[in-house]
Amino acid sequence: MLATQLKYDLIMFSRELFYLVFTIFVPPATYIFMGQLFGEHTYAGNLSYAQTYTPSFILLITFTVIFFAFGFDQVTQRTTGVEKRISLSPVSKSTLLLSSIIRSTIITSFGYGFILIIGMLMYDLEFQLLSFLTAYGFFILLNAVLLTIASAIYSFFQNMNSALVFSIVIFQVVIFTGGFAMPISMMPKFIQVIADFNPMYHMNNLFIAVWNGQLTFDNTVLLSIGYMVVLVIVALIILLVQNKRKIG
Repeated sequence: MLATQLKYDLIMFSRELFYLVFTIFVPPATYIFMGQLFGEHTYAGNLSYAQTYTPSFILLITFTVIFFAFGFDQVTQRTTGVEKRISLSPVSKSTLLLSSIIRSTIITSFGYGFILIIGMLMYDLEFQLLSFLTAYGFFILLNAVLLTIASAIYSFFQNMNSALVFSIVIFQVVIFTGGFAMPISMMPKFIQVIADFNPMYHMNNLFIAVWNGQLTFDNTVLLSIGYMVVLVIVALIILLVQNKRKIG
């Protein structure tokens, strides 16, 4: 049952042009474009463009897939009556949720490999198996964090149009305050302040450090990790409250 549902979900994703453009095509195209402009620059930690922005754009694909194809999809199911029909079908809600989670992980893993290959072919990014496995393990952890946060955020939406507008706006906010467009230190002061509250900015810095084997548990890293833990706890509480409301 799960395999059949997963196959169906992947097919439906491939037919959604909006999802494909924002999740599969825009981040890699931007990664290549920025590489042509800033590929010779050196970034924080004495890292090259590929060492800095390869993990960044992998994370950006992860964000777009989870927020657009997972979070927004939940709103679609809720507002179009799919959830009610599910209760009458032989497919359980847990099967559908698990299928959506696996689908998101498969697609984000594809994005991981896609960006990695582009980096190796175009920007001479080195491949080391141990570093790859460590970074991929951390990447899966970030998937779980984003899935939890996205579920909590989109649980508030009862209207597809509102959720769509929010998704597009939050994508732009993440681009400019998450360190994906250019280093936050080069941004105006108000952008830097917003970035401190943007979980994607903290995830981005952590992922870059893990990717390049530069993770040290100093105050900045511990603060970022603590912030992520707090957000996940808050998200879980929100999901618990929302589920109780549905049952009630």
